Amino acid sequence: MDKLTLMQVFVTIVDEGSLTAAARSLGKSPPAVVRSLALLEEHLGVRLLNRTTRSMALTHEGTAYLERCRQVLSDIAETEAGLRGEDASPRGLVRVTASVRYGQLRVAPSVGRFLERFPDVQVELVLLDRVVHLVEEGFDVGVRIAPLGSSSLVATKVGVVRRMVVGSPALLARQGRPRRPEALAELPTVPFRRDDARVDQFHFVRDGKPFGVPVHGAFATNDTQACIGAMVAGLGFGQVLSYQVEDLVSAGALVPVLERYAPPPIPVSLVFPHRRLLSPRTRALVDWLQRDLAPTRTARRGRSPRTDLP
Repeated sequence: MDKLTLMQVFVTIVDEGSLTAAARSLGKSPPAVVRSLALLEEHLGVRLLNRTTRSMALTHEGTAYLERCRQVLSDIAETEAGLRGEDASPRGLVRVTASVRYGQLRVAPSVGRFLERFPDVQVELVLLDRVVHLVEEGFDVGVRIAPLGSSSLVATKVGVVRRMVVGSPALLARQGRPRRPEALAELPTVPFRRDDARVDQFHFVRDGKPFGVPVHGAFATNDTQACIGAMVAGLGFGQVLSYQVEDLVSAGALVPVLERYAPPPIPVSLVFPHRRLLSPRTRALVDWLQRDLAPTRTARRGRSPRTDLP
């Protein structure tokens, strides 16, 4: 029994998302892939994947074993690359996930610059506005905008973003600049409405204590771009994350208000499995993003540093 081959088959099944796709990727027949997986599970004495005719999911044991398989296969690939003198040229596929708007504005351009530097690497960037389970869903790196709790993943902070309230110059000329957050309860707003929201609120901090202000408006949406477009059109004040509107603020199309009541900054972090598990290509991309997404890089590109610095 070739354990390394069986590990590779198992990892490919998870990465491709199905037995059929894994068979196609490996150049094997589907029955051969099924036999390899069954042989591996029999050898280990545990079930690695729960399978039905329509779906497939890692078991708890499968999740743990997947990490170990990736480590072993990565170590072998790195050792062989070193023997061939390929250390300086990472190659292969890296799967990355980020939130939609941050991914569009920051991560995708950074990945583009990375690929210019490392032409033998391929990057698949998947943008999703939900928490992604990296190992279970086959991602190598995630970019998260949120405080991070305890996790088996490694996290490295690359910056912060801020919540800010903005309005168009026309709206400020018509309504005046609000001096206290509570004033927004009586002013037109454009709430970003999450699917689970029961009350539209903007969030603030006063004297170190967080509080919310109920708001209302003629237009509310669960789409960030539609929300920002309505604010630019003067339909109301909105509360957004700094990176979402920094170009519009710099251009004068939107004006920040109530800045002294802004909540604490939200960290932006790269998350990935333990550094020892990283392939050379993933390590190269993590190191690149850590440098390229940092606030100093943002400042050098001519953007407003205020929205990115702690």
